[in-house]
Amino acid sequence: MNRFFAAFALLCMLFACACQPAKTENASLTVMAAASLTEPFTALADQYQELHPGVKIVLNFAGSQALANQIVQGAPADVFASANLKYMQQMLDQGFVEPDGSRTFAYNELVVVVPKTNPAHLSTLADLAGTDLKIVLAAEEVPVGSYTRQFLDLADAQLGADYRARFMKNVVSYEDNVKSVLTKVSLGEADAGVVYGSDAASAADTVLTIAIPVELNVRAEYPLAVLKDSANPRVAAAFVDYILSPNGQTLLARYGFTPAITN
Repeated sequence: MNRFFAAFALLCMLFACACQPAKTENASLTVMAAASLTEPFTALADQYQELHPGVKIVLNFAGSQALANQIVQGAPADVFASANLKYMQQMLDQGFVEPDGSRTFAYNELVVVVPKTNPAHLSTLADLAGTDLKIVLAAEEVPVGSYTRQFLDLADAQLGADYRARFMKNVVSYEDNVKSVLTKVSLGEADAGVVYGSDAASAADTVLTIAIPVELNVRAEYPLAVLKDSANPRVAAAFVDYILSPNGQTLLARYGFTPAITN
Protein backbone atom coordinates (compact mmCIF):
# COMPACT_ATOMS: atom_id res chain seq x y z
CA MET A 1 0.00 0.00 0.00
CA ASN A 2 2.81 2.40 0.90
CA ARG A 3 4.40 1.69 -2.44
CA PHE A 4 1.09 2.49 -4.13
CA PHE A 5 0.85 5.90 -2.43
CA ALA A 6 4.51 6.63 -3.20
CA ALA A 7 3.96 5.84 -6.87
CA PHE A 8 0.77 7.90 -6.89
CA ALA A 9 2.57 10.87 -5.31
CA LEU A 10 5.38 10.64 -7.89
CA LEU A 11 2.84 10.53 -10.72
CA CYS A 12 1.13 13.66 -9.36
CA MET A 13 4.44 15.49 -9.18
CA LEU A 14 5.30 14.58 -12.77
CA PHE A 15 1.85 15.66 -13.96
CA ALA A 16 2.17 18.99 -12.17
CA CYS A 17 5.56 19.65 -13.77
CA ALA A 18 4.22 18.76 -17.22
CA CYS A 19 1.33 21.21 -16.84
CA GLN A 20 3.54 24.17 -16.00
CA PRO A 21 4.23 26.53 -18.94
CA ALA A 22 7.72 26.41 -20.40
CA LYS A 23 9.99 29.09 -19.03
CA THR A 24 10.81 31.91 -21.43
CA GLU A 25 14.42 33.00 -21.46
CA ASN A 26 14.92 36.53 -20.16
CA ALA A 27 17.02 38.47 -22.63
CA SER A 28 17.38 41.91 -24.13
CA LEU A 29 18.21 42.29 -27.82
CA THR A 30 19.45 45.42 -29.57
CA VAL A 31 18.50 45.37 -33.23
CA MET A 32 20.12 47.87 -35.57
CA ALA A 33 17.97 48.20 -38.68
CA ALA A 34 17.84 50.42 -41.74
CA ALA A 35 15.46 53.38 -41.41
CA SER A 36 13.21 51.99 -44.16
CA LEU A 37 12.50 49.01 -41.89
CA THR A 38 10.94 51.14 -39.15
CA GLU A 39 7.34 50.06 -39.60
CA PRO A 40 7.76 46.32 -40.29
CA PHE A 41 10.49 45.77 -37.70
CA THR A 42 8.46 47.57 -35.04
CA ALA A 43 5.59 45.20 -35.82
CA LEU A 44 7.91 42.17 -35.93
CA ALA A 45 9.40 43.07 -32.56
CA ASP A 46 5.94 43.50 -31.03
CA GLN A 47 4.82 40.12 -32.36
CA TYR A 48 7.97 38.36 -31.20
CA GLN A 49 7.81 39.86 -27.70
CA GLU A 50 4.18 38.81 -27.40
CA LEU A 51 5.19 35.23 -28.25
CA HIS A 52 8.27 35.39 -25.98
CA PRO A 53 7.39 37.54 -22.95
CA GLY A 54 10.88 37.21 -21.47
CA VAL A 55 12.54 38.88 -24.46
CA LYS A 56 12.86 42.65 -24.76
CA ILE A 57 13.80 44.04 -28.18
CA VAL A 58 15.37 47.48 -28.43
CA LEU A 59 15.22 48.90 -31.96
CA ASN A 60 17.74 51.37 -33.36
CA PHE A 61 16.77 52.79 -36.76
CA ALA A 62 19.07 54.93 -38.92
CA GLY A 63 20.75 54.91 -42.30
CA SER A 64 22.61 51.64 -42.85
CA GLN A 65 25.88 53.54 -43.19
CA ALA A 66 25.37 55.20 -39.79
CA LEU A 67 24.52 51.88 -38.13
CA ALA A 68 27.59 50.18 -39.59
CA ASN A 69 29.71 53.02 -38.27
CA GLN A 70 28.17 52.66 -34.80
CA ILE A 71 28.99 48.94 -34.79
CA VAL A 72 32.58 49.58 -35.88
CA GLN A 73 32.94 52.13 -33.08
CA GLY A 74 31.87 49.57 -30.52
CA ALA A 75 28.15 50.18 -30.00
CA PRO A 76 26.65 47.03 -28.43
CA ALA A 77 24.20 45.26 -30.73
CA ASP A 78 22.87 41.77 -31.42
CA VAL A 79 21.34 41.95 -34.91
CA PHE A 80 22.15 44.13 -37.93
CA ALA A 81 19.72 44.58 -40.83
CA SER A 82 21.01 46.62 -43.77
CA ALA A 83 19.25 48.11 -46.79
CA ASN A 84 22.06 46.98 -49.08
CA LEU A 85 24.79 44.38 -49.36
CA LYS A 86 27.63 46.91 -49.12
CA TYR A 87 27.40 47.56 -45.39
CA MET A 88 26.78 43.92 -44.54
CA GLN A 89 29.90 43.07 -46.54
CA GLN A 90 31.76 45.64 -44.45
CA MET A 91 30.62 43.82 -41.31
CA LEU A 92 31.79 40.52 -42.79
CA ASP A 93 35.15 41.90 -43.93
CA GLN A 94 35.85 43.46 -40.54
CA GLY A 95 34.90 40.35 -38.60
CA PHE A 96 31.69 41.54 -36.96
CA VAL A 97 29.65 38.79 -38.64
CA GLU A 98 30.47 35.12 -39.19
CA PRO A 99 31.46 34.33 -42.83
CA ASP A 100 28.21 32.44 -43.47
CA GLY A 101 26.10 34.46 -41.04
CA SER A 102 24.28 36.83 -43.42
CA ARG A 103 20.89 36.11 -45.01
CA THR A 104 18.86 38.18 -47.48
CA PHE A 105 15.38 38.58 -46.01
CA ALA A 106 13.59 41.10 -48.25
CA TYR A 107 13.71 43.23 -51.40
CA ASN A 108 12.43 46.72 -52.21
CA GLU A 109 12.16 49.07 -55.18
CA LEU A 110 12.39 52.79 -55.84
CA VAL A 111 9.54 55.24 -56.42
CA VAL A 112 9.32 58.99 -56.75
CA VAL A 113 7.14 60.74 -54.18
CA VAL A 114 5.55 64.17 -54.42
CA PRO A 115 3.42 66.03 -51.84
CA LYS A 116 -0.25 65.12 -51.82
CA THR A 117 -1.08 68.58 -53.18
CA ASN A 118 1.58 68.20 -55.90
CA PRO A 119 2.21 71.96 -56.25
CA ALA A 120 4.73 71.46 -59.07
CA HIS A 121 2.20 69.37 -61.07
CA LEU A 122 4.64 66.51 -61.58
CA SER A 123 3.34 63.35 -63.22
CA THR A 124 6.19 61.74 -65.17
CA LEU A 125 9.88 61.04 -64.68
CA ALA A 126 10.64 63.50 -67.49
CA ASP A 127 9.04 66.27 -65.42
CA LEU A 128 11.75 65.88 -62.78
CA ALA A 129 14.34 67.26 -65.18
CA GLY A 130 12.43 70.52 -65.59
CA THR A 131 13.32 73.86 -64.05
CA ASP A 132 12.45 75.64 -60.80
CA LEU A 133 11.98 72.40 -58.88
CA LYS A 134 13.11 71.35 -55.41
CA ILE A 135 14.14 67.71 -55.18
CA VAL A 136 15.50 66.00 -52.07
CA LEU A 137 17.60 62.84 -52.21
CA ALA A 138 19.41 60.67 -49.73
CA ALA A 139 23.16 61.19 -49.65
CA GLU A 140 25.19 58.91 -51.91
CA GLU A 141 26.53 56.83 -49.00
CA VAL A 142 22.97 56.01 -47.90
CA PRO A 143 21.70 52.84 -49.64
CA VAL A 144 18.65 54.52 -51.19
CA GLY A 145 20.90 57.38 -52.34
CA SER A 146 23.21 54.93 -54.09
CA TYR A 147 20.27 53.13 -55.68
CA THR A 148 18.88 56.48 -56.85
CA ARG A 149 22.10 57.33 -58.66
CA GLN A 150 22.03 53.94 -60.39
CA PHE A 151 18.47 54.71 -61.52
CA LEU A 152 19.60 58.09 -62.89
CA ASP A 153 22.42 56.45 -64.85
CA LEU A 154 19.91 54.08 -66.43
CA ALA A 155 17.49 56.95 -67.12
CA ASP A 156 20.08 58.82 -69.16
CA ALA A 157 19.84 56.19 -71.88
CA GLN A 158 16.04 56.33 -72.10
CA LEU A 159 15.13 59.90 -71.12
CA GLY A 160 17.99 61.76 -72.74
CA ALA A 161 21.75 61.86 -72.31
CA ASP A 162 21.57 64.94 -70.08
CA TYR A 163 18.62 63.75 -67.98
CA ARG A 164 20.77 62.95 -64.95
CA ALA A 165 22.50 66.33 -65.05
CA ARG A 166 19.23 68.25 -65.38
CA PHE A 167 17.64 66.18 -62.59
CA MET A 168 20.59 66.75 -60.26
CA LYS A 169 20.47 70.52 -60.81
CA ASN A 170 17.13 70.48 -59.01
CA VAL A 171 18.46 68.75 -55.88
CA VAL A 172 18.35 71.12 -52.93
CA SER A 173 19.40 68.80 -50.07
CA TYR A 174 20.93 65.42 -49.33
CA GLU A 175 19.53 63.51 -46.35
CA ASP A 176 21.17 60.91 -44.12
CA ASN A 177 18.31 58.40 -44.36
CA VAL A 178 15.26 57.65 -46.46
CA LYS A 179 12.76 58.70 -43.79
CA SER A 180 14.18 62.23 -43.85
CA VAL A 181 13.57 62.39 -47.60
CA LEU A 182 10.01 61.17 -47.12
CA THR A 183 9.34 63.65 -44.30
CA LYS A 184 10.50 66.67 -46.30
CA VAL A 185 8.28 65.72 -49.23
CA SER A 186 5.33 64.93 -46.95
CA LEU A 187 5.63 68.36 -45.34
CA GLY A 188 5.77 70.11 -48.70
CA GLU A 189 9.37 71.24 -48.18
CA ALA A 190 10.29 69.69 -51.53
CA ASP A 191 8.52 69.07 -54.81
CA ALA A 192 9.76 65.48 -55.09
CA GLY A 193 12.08 62.86 -53.66
CA VAL A 194 13.14 59.29 -54.33
CA VAL A 195 12.33 56.68 -51.67
CA TYR A 196 11.47 53.00 -51.43
CA GLY A 197 8.04 51.74 -52.40
CA SER A 198 7.50 50.56 -48.83
CA ASP A 199 8.12 54.10 -47.52
CA ALA A 200 5.67 55.58 -49.99
CA ALA A 201 3.05 53.05 -48.88
CA SER A 202 3.55 54.03 -45.24
CA ALA A 203 2.85 57.68 -46.10
CA ALA A 204 -0.01 57.21 -48.55
CA ASP A 205 -2.05 59.91 -46.77
CA THR A 206 0.57 62.59 -47.40
CA VAL A 207 2.30 61.73 -50.69
CA LEU A 208 1.56 60.67 -54.24
CA THR A 209 3.86 58.39 -56.22
CA ILE A 210 5.35 58.38 -59.68
CA ALA A 211 6.34 54.86 -60.68
CA ILE A 212 9.81 54.05 -61.94
CA PRO A 213 9.52 51.36 -64.66
CA VAL A 214 11.24 48.03 -64.18
CA GLU A 215 13.87 48.71 -66.83
CA LEU A 216 15.04 51.81 -64.93
CA ASN A 217 14.46 50.62 -61.40
CA VAL A 218 17.06 49.15 -59.04
CA ARG A 219 16.20 46.27 -56.77
CA ALA A 220 17.22 46.91 -53.18
CA GLU A 221 18.43 43.80 -51.35
CA TYR A 222 18.15 43.60 -47.55
CA PRO A 223 20.49 41.27 -45.61
CA LEU A 224 20.54 40.65 -41.86
CA ALA A 225 22.82 38.81 -39.47
CA VAL A 226 23.54 38.09 -35.83
CA LEU A 227 26.64 40.00 -34.75
CA LYS A 228 29.54 37.97 -33.38
CA ASP A 229 29.71 40.09 -30.21
CA SER A 230 26.03 39.56 -29.39
CA ALA A 231 25.44 39.11 -25.67
CA ASN A 232 22.54 36.75 -26.48
CA PRO A 233 23.44 34.98 -29.73
CA ARG A 234 20.92 32.14 -29.30
CA VAL A 235 18.01 34.52 -28.74
CA ALA A 236 19.24 36.81 -31.52
CA ALA A 237 19.36 33.84 -33.91
CA ALA A 238 15.81 32.92 -32.91
CA PHE A 239 14.60 36.45 -33.73
CA VAL A 240 16.37 36.31 -37.12
CA ASP A 241 14.69 32.95 -37.76
CA TYR A 242 11.33 34.55 -36.97
CA ILE A 243 11.96 37.27 -39.58
CA LEU A 244 12.76 34.55 -42.11
CA SER A 245 9.72 32.48 -41.12
CA PRO A 246 6.41 32.50 -43.04
CA ASN A 247 4.91 34.82 -40.39
CA GLY A 248 7.80 37.26 -40.64
CA GLN A 249 7.85 37.24 -44.43
CA THR A 250 4.09 37.75 -44.62
CA LEU A 251 4.34 40.77 -42.33
CA LEU A 252 7.12 42.28 -44.44
CA ALA A 253 4.96 41.87 -47.54
CA ARG A 254 2.13 43.65 -45.73
CA TYR A 255 4.41 46.67 -45.39
CA GLY A 256 5.34 46.79 -49.06
CA PHE A 257 8.49 44.65 -49.14
CA THR A 258 9.06 41.70 -51.44
CA PRO A 259 9.78 38.58 -49.34
CA ALA A 260 13.08 36.86 -50.03
CA ILE A 261 12.04 33.49 -48.65
CA THR A 262 9.48 31.41 -50.56
CA ASN A 263 7.69 28.97 -48.29
